[in-house]
Amino acid sequence: MQRPSIFLILFLLVLLSCSDGTKDETDKKVFKYNQPGALSSLDPAFARNQANIWATTQLYNGLVELDGELKIGPAIAHSWDVSEDGRSYTFYLRDSVFFHDHEVFPAGKGRKVTAKDFEYSFKRIIDPSTASTGAWVFNDKVLTDVTTGAISDTAFLAVNDTTFKIYLNEPFIAFLEILTMPYAYVVPQEAVAEYGKDFRAHPVGTGPFVFKLWDEGNAIVLHKNPAYWRRDEQGLLLPYLDAVQISFITDRKSEFLTFMQGKLDFLSSITEGSRDMILNNDGTVQEDFAGKFRVQKVPYLNTEYIGFQLDPAGLKDPNPALQDKRVRQALSYAINKREMLAYFRNNIGLPGHSGIVPPSLPSYNDSLVRGYRYEPKKALELLQAAGFSAQHPLQLRLSTVQEHKELAEYMQKKWAEVGVRVQIDINQAPAHQETVDNGRAPFFMKSWLGDYPDAENYLALFYSKNFSPAGPNKTHFKNTEFDRLYELAKLERDAKKRWALYQQMDQIVVEEAPVIVLYYDEVVRLTQNNVQGLVPNPMNTLNLERVRKE
Repeated sequence: MQRPSIFLILFLLVLLSCSDGTKDETDKKVFKYNQPGALSSLDPAFARNQANIWATTQLYNGLVELDGELKIGPAIAHSWDVSEDGRSYTFYLRDSVFFHDHEVFPAGKGRKVTAKDFEYSFKRIIDPSTASTGAWVFNDKVLTDVTTGAISDTAFLAVNDTTFKIYLNEPFIAFLEILTMPYAYVVPQEAVAEYGKDFRAHPVGTGPFVFKLWDEGNAIVLHKNPAYWRRDEQGLLLPYLDAVQISFITDRKSEFLTFMQGKLDFLSSITEGSRDMILNNDGTVQEDFAGKFRVQKVPYLNTEYIGFQLDPAGLKDPNPALQDKRVRQALSYAINKREMLAYFRNNIGLPGHSGIVPPSLPSYNDSLVRGYRYEPKKALELLQAAGFSAQHPLQLRLSTVQEHKELAEYMQKKWAEVGVRVQIDINQAPAHQETVDNGRAPFFMKSWLGDYPDAENYLALFYSKNFSPAGPNKTHFKNTEFDRLYELAKLERDAKKRWALYQQMDQIVVEEAPVIVLYYDEVVRLTQNNVQGLVPNPMNTLNLERVRKE
């Protein structure tokens, strides 16, 4: 017998299964988006990339969440207290939040979420047997046993059903921001016990949508949670949508064509060919597309940079020139970042004329943290002072990936104008990542996408105790004054004083130049005109809880 197509199955599931009995069956509001990148898990313990994060955000909730302005707001916790010494957090939970109806619960009825569920979920994240990619959010932060160094059994404590406490070793000012990450979403022990590793494909959460189907490589279908705990300001039950359908079109041209046919409701991060078709060089929408859909360009917490490996121990053929900060500064002065963005990115992004911290964070101040602008004369002077000239040119190899080939070739040309010869090595992304992480790439292109909206997350790239591969310090930068300021900032509870410390650290990064800040990214979203309430933010999250389709 011929097997029905997956698209027919999906159509029938969406059409027939998401009704609450009060609407006409043909009037379903289904939000359709595409996920070109690999989606590996619907378990929040493995929400390490955008694909996993976007999907899990529809299915789960945490204690707290970020609003559209990246401010901390309540979620399952309606309120919380932080102790005077900043070492303990007490969360007070709503008593109206239930897990999705599922066969793992008695009579298939979702049970109430309690503080014990958060205790279980957080201990699960740090349990080595889980092998969660998010264990770092709690490791080295929550209370550890003095004798063994292991995380204490009392680091997470359910005081009663609606009171949950977390104890830290020392204050960590961005801890609430960390708790907004999907790693900190709550899961039911019953479902994890039932499915084990397969919980990735059998998710049970508290969120606005309920899992229905995952045909891997083809589609995921989520349905409205009829018992969702949250209502809007008029008292209407959220979400407004009846269903969400996620497709997996890997070819970006096909993805764009599908959007233009009205078969997708929005696109994020359009690629070169589509970008050139839609946008003028100055970033404005071309006349042919004006009004056909909405185009939003917003700041993105992503800083693109070039790194220098400052620890020659892991290098096969170390180049002593890169240990000279005058050389590193010269290479930055030689790049016309504004021209590069106009020519190759349709002015999507802002030139990296400050430090590593991007403009969408409140501590950013480009008048206090002054980076490198295009000054080829200054580049020549610094190279000559370092002993390089037309007769004795500096020669380098830049490691990057295919996606950044055009940018690399542009910089190669600008460096050649000041007498620097650069060979470009194009690598597959996994190999490039492994080489950089393990300190074997002397000169490399990378980016840092913020895990949470605090400058500490960016400055952690230069803290000496964070050397890769275990930590994010991929350049192995080490500076005593930077470390001192970083440790002070982690404890500073006054926001303005903390920002001042961040700015001092960022200026040290500028001066010592372990990286060349290329640009601060922006995200471009295309949305169909009948979609309302889809609000972008610098984290580029996808929250469909309040989205409508007219």
